[in-house]
Amino acid sequence: MGVSTSAPDQGVAVVTVDFPPVNALPVQGWYDLADAVRAAGRDPDVRCVVLTAQGRGFNAGVDIKEMQRDTAAGGHGALIGANRGCAEAFAAVYECEVPVVAAVHGFCLGGGIGLVGNADAIVASHDATFGLPELDRGALGAATHLARLVPQHLMRALYYTSRTATAHELQAHGSVWKVVPRDELHDAAMELAREIARKDGYLIRLAKAAINGIDPVDVRRSYRFEQGFTFEANLSGVADRVRDAFGTDRPHKDEEDRS
Repeated sequence: MGVSTSAPDQGVAVVTVDFPPVNALPVQGWYDLADAVRAAGRDPDVRCVVLTAQGRGFNAGVDIKEMQRDTAAGGHGALIGANRGCAEAFAAVYECEVPVVAAVHGFCLGGGIGLVGNADAIVASHDATFGLPELDRGALGAATHLARLVPQHLMRALYYTSRTATAHELQAHGSVWKVVPRDELHDAAMELAREIARKDGYLIRLAKAAINGIDPVDVRRSYRFEQGFTFEANLSGVADRVRDAFGTDRPHKDEEDRS
């Protein structure tokens, strides 16, 4: 359980996330992921990083239960930690010195969108779905990264409704490189990573820096701007109300007040 790194092929590092049951990462998990990706990128022998996960899905975002426990105790430490940890993990993927290939299976939600939206390429299994259920969980954020996967108006509709998009839909928009059966996902991601890793190591680092340099959006600053509204939602009390209703059949309190 946790974050691990392996080197199955020359020039390729694989960073694997494993936080059962659904890869909803605790605060420390986001920092561990950031450290692993940055370390892999700094390794002079690595020319491509594959980001993958074990279990039922790629990523289910932050550990809401950790946040609820902290809030019940009267603190905001878990929220601040999750904000900072997510920002660091997303930035680590974007700023990794070499290209990052995300291998996505099952659900990719919330923080998962931040990771894959900042990756250089995405390979997905047929069952992969992508979405930001933030409004259903009392949070905001990662629209910055969803906007890198789908066109602007689709991003807004997905964000406001908390709906998901399939891997095939994202492939149609050009943001997913290849969609394969679940049991072929690892091989497909490694095939792309090996092709990238055959490039000169110094040159591929220059290419990554050059492409990031011409990006029209400062993803770190844009995401941190979004997070300010997440904190505002918490201070106002609406976040707790929505989070407490998450996973139950009862309506939110504001809906009860109108009935």
